[in-house]
Amino acid sequence: MIIELPAAIAAFFTADRAGDADRIAQGFTEDAQVLDERKRHTGREAIRRWMADASTRFDYTSEPVAIAEDGGRTIVTSHLVGNFPGSPVDLRYIFELRDDRIASLEIRP
Repeated sequence: MIIELPAAIAAFFTADRAGDADRIAQGFTEDAQVLDERKRHTGREAIRRWMADASTRFDYTSEPVAIAEDGGRTIVTSHLVGNFPGSPVDLRYIFELRDDRIASLEIRP
């Protein structure tokens, strides 16, 4: 099933598929925050390091399968398959956008 994602979110998933941590970081605001695995990463450089680390630790694919809006947040459910503990899994990516960039992202099971 093809779902239509906002441009900034589509760019995030495209860069994630390519394993491009630099391109992912550029899609965030300067003061953006990511919360993943109970760890907070603040600012583009911290987000770039977070993504680069995830890309080197695991091989995975992430396929968005659903999208919803909730109070100004965009929630994308994505199916992940890879060599990480618990694979496969559906995760919720909770995005807040500002000025066509990602201002915050929280990743939850």
